[in-house]
Amino acid sequence: MTKGARSFIVGVGCTAFIKPRGERQTEDMGFEAAVKALLDAGITYDLVEAAYVGFVYGDSTSGQRALYNLGLTGIPITNVNNNCSTGSTALVLANQLVKSGSAECALALGFERMASGSLKATFADRPPPTLLINEKSKELETSNNLGANHGPGAPRMFSNGANEYFHKYGGDITHLAKIASKNHKHSVNNPYSQFRSGWTEEQVLKAPMVTNNLTKFMCSPTSDGAACAIIASEDFVHKHHLENQAIEIIANGMTTDTEKTFNDNNAMEVVGYSMSKNCADKVFAEAGFAPGKGRDEVGVVELHDCFAANELLTYPALGLCPIDQAHKLVERGDNTYGGKWVVNPSGGLEAKGHPLGATGIGMHFYITMQLRNWAGPMQAPGLFDTTDKRGKYGLVHNIGLGGAAVVSLLRRPEFFKEGGSDGRSRLGYNHAHVCRRVSLEDAKQVQAKGRTSDYLLQHAKL
Repeated sequence: MTKGARSFIVGVGCTAFIKPRGERQTEDMGFEAAVKALLDAGITYDLVEAAYVGFVYGDSTSGQRALYNLGLTGIPITNVNNNCSTGSTALVLANQLVKSGSAECALALGFERMASGSLKATFADRPPPTLLINEKSKELETSNNLGANHGPGAPRMFSNGANEYFHKYGGDITHLAKIASKNHKHSVNNPYSQFRSGWTEEQVLKAPMVTNNLTKFMCSPTSDGAACAIIASEDFVHKHHLENQAIEIIANGMTTDTEKTFNDNNAMEVVGYSMSKNCADKVFAEAGFAPGKGRDEVGVVELHDCFAANELLTYPALGLCPIDQAHKLVERGDNTYGGKWVVNPSGGLEAKGHPLGATGIGMHFYITMQLRNWAGPMQAPGLFDTTDKRGKYGLVHNIGLGGAAVVSLLRRPEFFKEGGSDGRSRLGYNHAHVCRRVSLEDAKQVQAKGRTSDYLLQHAKL
C-alpha cells in the first residue's frame, strides 16, 4: 500500500433484491446496478480502469458478460467467488488497487441468481469445500452437550453457534426473535427489500421451525439481485468534483479461518467468530484506534445476519460489547433506533434478502447512503451531531463460511460539502430509498464513448 493513500466510494447502485423466479439474468441485473453507480458518480465507463465482479452461482466470465454492455474497453475484469462474502471481497480487491496507486478508479460489482429453497452443493460429483465445517458442527452437538439439532446445513451450523452462546453466557430463542423482528421492522422502510412485512416478535416465534432455535423468519431467504460500487482516489474525487458525495474507506480488510475453527471444539468458532473478530480488530487498528477502542465512534452498522443467531454472535465479534453481553445488548435495544447503534437499518439479510454475490456490496451501498445523509426513512439519527464535522463512522461486516470475513470502516471525509449536483440529480430521484429500474437512455449516458457493441445491447433487458 502507498503510505497515506486514501480511497473513496464515489458511486453506488443497487437493484431490488427479489425472490428467485428466474425472471432476470445476472448480466441484466449487473448492468442495472453498474449503470446506477456510474450515474451516481457522474462518470462514464471509460474512466474505470479495472473491475472485480463477484458471484457464486454462475459460469466463468459472467462478469465480462455484464460489463461488456457498458463498453468493450479492454480493462482487466476479474471474477471473484468467496461464498457469502463474495461481493465484499470484490470490493476489497478494487480498494487495494486504488490504494496501491495502480488505478485511479476501479469498479466492484456483485450479482446472483439463486435457486429457491435452502442452499445446496453445486457439484454432485465431489464433496463441497464446507463439508468438514458442517461435520465439525454436527460433532459438537454431542461432544459439547448442545443437544441434537436438525435442519439444512447452514442454519443448523449457526443455530449450534447460538446454542453454544446460550449455554455459556445466557439468552435464549426470544433474543433471536427480538433481533429478527427488529430487522423485519427496519425493512418496512426499504423498497429494495425482498420482505417488507414487519413481523412482530410473536409472529417470528410462531413461524415454522427450521432448526431447534431458528424459525423461518429468523433466516435470510435466497434472492436474486445486484449491487455495484465505484472506488476512486482522492485526486479523482477532486478532479471530478465529487466532494459532496464521496465517502472515505478509512480501513478495509479480509481474514480467513485460523486453527480455532477446528481445534477449539466451539460451535461459535466453527461459524467464524474469531475470523470476524480478527478482521474487526485489524480494521480498527488500521484506522488508528488502540486495541478495543473506536466502537463508540461508530453510529450505524450493516452486519451479516444470514440468521438471527449470527447477528447475536457478531455483536461481540465486532467489539460492540463483551462476549457475554450480546443478549443484554439486545435487551437494551442498543441495536436499533434510539439505542447506541442502528444495526441493519436496511433490514439486514433476514429481511432484505441475501443474493450471495451482491450482499457485501449492497451493505456498502446502504452505509454509503447513511453517511451521505441521504437514507430518508432508514436514516440513523445522530450520525453528524458531533464536534467533528466528519461525523460518526459506518461499519460493514460480511462473512462467508469456508471461509472469509470482510470488515470496512467508512466515514464522511473532512472535505465533504453539501449542495450542488450529485447522484440524486443525475438519476432524477434519491436512489438511497427509492428503487427504480434504469432505461437504455440512462445506460447510454454512462457507456464508454465509441467503444460499445449494438450486437450486445440489443440483447440487454433493463
